[in-house]
Amino acid sequence: MSTDKSHDDELAGSEQPFVHHLIELRDRLLRSVYGIALAFLVLVFYPGPSHLYDFLAMPLVRSLPEGSRMIAVGVVSPFLVPIKVTVMAALALALPWILYQIWAFVAPGLYRHERRLVLPLVAASTVLFYTGAAFCYFVVFNQAFPAIQRMSPISVAVSPDIEAYLDFVITMFIAFGVAFEVPIVVIILARMGVVSVAQLKSFRTYFVVAAAAIAGLVTPPDPVSMVALLIPMCLLYEMGIWAALLFIRHTQAPVTDESA
Repeated sequence: MSTDKSHDDELAGSEQPFVHHLIELRDRLLRSVYGIALAFLVLVFYPGPSHLYDFLAMPLVRSLPEGSRMIAVGVVSPFLVPIKVTVMAALALALPWILYQIWAFVAPGLYRHERRLVLPLVAASTVLFYTGAAFCYFVVFNQAFPAIQRMSPISVAVSPDIEAYLDFVITMFIAFGVAFEVPIVVIILARMGVVSVAQLKSFRTYFVVAAAAIAGLVTPPDPVSMVALLIPMCLLYEMGIWAALLFIRHTQAPVTDESA
């Protein structure tokens, strides 16, 4: 009987922290959802779903022939597609808040040197993803869409579907956002000891070839867009090598006293 009682006491002592972590995880998830909902409500009232889609479609609309407009094939597409754009914008707007909730949940279980590694990487990866998406919208789209229209046959009436355009934009944003994460990948590989900094320097030629292949796959079929992605990826690779040296130097675990 005493053995069963001691076993129950041991379980009670281990269940409480676990339940506490579950409650905290639930609270963090709810706060993330509340942040997205708040951003969505703000964007619904200003600037509004239709204006958000107009802004997203502006690079394509400006390149269309005079008198051409985008079309909606689906019956409810004129309503649903702007709502989808608003949800995406709300998620992007609330992303720093979501990442903070994740960090607040994970940070208490990390050592100090691990916090010095994880927090800058999380912040930098967020900024780089935003930068990649912005670069795609403001640079690549403004170069690619006019080039595509110039290659279009005169006998073809260009009237893109709004839902197909949204799918294309999401794919491109994700592709450029992930491509701009090259420094983070380089830093993690070097910090984990998978490759050394010297090996990363020797892999430059192979990386340029791989980056050219990736740029040719994810960008529209024009050389300007391909070069517009290839050059930043190569520069970011060099930046990652430089940053890896700093991270390895400043995020090492402290040396403990052997007598301790």
